[in-house]
Amino acid sequence: MERIHSAEFLRSATTAKDFLPPTERPEVAFVGRSNVGKSSLLNTLLRRKALARTSSTPGRTQAVNYFLVNDRLRFVDLPGYGYAKISRTDRQKWARLMDDYFESVLPHAAVVVILIDAKVRGTDLDRQANEYLVSLGANPIYVATKIDKVPRSQRVKALRELRQRVGLAAEQPVVGFSATTQEGVKELWREIAARQEGH
Repeated sequence: MERIHSAEFLRSATTAKDFLPPTERPEVAFVGRSNVGKSSLLNTLLRRKALARTSSTPGRTQAVNYFLVNDRLRFVDLPGYGYAKISRTDRQKWARLMDDYFESVLPHAAVVVILIDAKVRGTDLDRQANEYLVSLGANPIYVATKIDKVPRSQRVKALRELRQRVGLAAEQPVVGFSATTQEGVKELWREIAARQEGH
């Protein structure tokens, strides 16, 4: 598990010209449906209470947010997808921002972490997001967030259903994660480190 010495906010980008240029080490991009627990996961991984802003209001993150970890590793918090209450114009703007970002970093400059709500067990939007990212060359890490909301006796079934809905192979690893109980923190850091070494 990564020992966190420092973690700081670098920049918010709302257009492609604001993106930070790739570094020697691939950045770690976190993507998921609105309200999947992305900010809570980032704060938990980085052992910070409020580095990434959390909100009970879905769709709060509207920019690509960059963080520097241990002065060498970059985490990127991406706007959540699937929030119905934003305008069509905003959805189109979001889609364009995501296209620009992923086309600039995949497949070589980014490790992609896809967050899926363990309680919901995946949606059509999660499937579409996964298919899109894989088509660009991503080899995502899959994380089932809010795993503490699923009783232990039901977790094997829940993760099996999640894989089916998202279109993952039965043997595809999925990290169960909880910001509340800290479950999955070590496993997710291990996956991130392994993917970085593989780039």
